[in-house]
Formats: sequence, structure tokens, C-alpha cells
Amino acid sequence: QVQLVESGGGLVQAGGSLRISCAASGRSFSRYDMGWFRQAPGSEREFVAVITWNGSHTYYANSVKGRFTISRDSAKNTVYLQMNSLKPEDTAIYYCAAGDFRRGGYANRAIYDYWGQGTQVTVSS
Repeated sequence: QVQLVESGGGLVQAGGSLRISCAASGRSFSRYDMGWFRQAPGSEREFVAVITWNGSHTYYANSVKGRFTISRDSAKNTVYLQMNSLKPEDTAIYYCAAGDFRRGGYANRAIYDYWGQGTQVTVSS
């Protein structure tokens, strides 16, 4: 079992930066690929970024590539999403998730077994 708790969301102006965190409990954290998804009002939850279980590979949605960076600290059981050059269209609830994307692709929500409760990120224009 893995429990995930996101934090660090807030209100930021366009062009600004924010780092959100996802703290995991459970001894099996290091076995999981960790992803970030987001959901804006009236939209489906969409893939943002993922980092492999050992931190060796990262993948990003085209919409955030070059602006967002995902990382993990296994000693702290925490995953981070550094968001730079934020745009109003980045406004959403951001969720972290734990899974194994070899089961079906890293952007596929179905392969993630555990989800956090989400943290709100609002970017003002």
C-alpha cells in the first residue's frame, strides 16, 4: 500500500514558478514509477510527467516539455514537480500517482494504482 499526499499548490502570476511535492508513505515507494496528472474544470484528467522507479528516465507531455521538471528523492519518499514559465492554461488540480507504466504506457491513467487527493495550482494572467 502506498499513500500519497500532495502539497505546495497555490496562486502564481503568469511567467512565475512553483514547486509542488508528493509525499509517499509505505516501504514500497521505490518500486513505483511516479506520475503527475492534472485536471482543469470541465476537462479530463491529463498526463503531465512521469519518472521511473529508479529515477533514470523522465517523460513529459508536449504542453509542459521544457518548462516542467519532475524529480524524486527516494530518501524522503517524495516526488517533485518544478513548474517554470507558468501559463494560465496550466491552472488545474494536480495529482500524483504511483504505478508501473510497463503495464500499459505512462500516460494511461489505468496503470496507476494509487492517487493523491490533489493540490490546486492557479495561474493568473
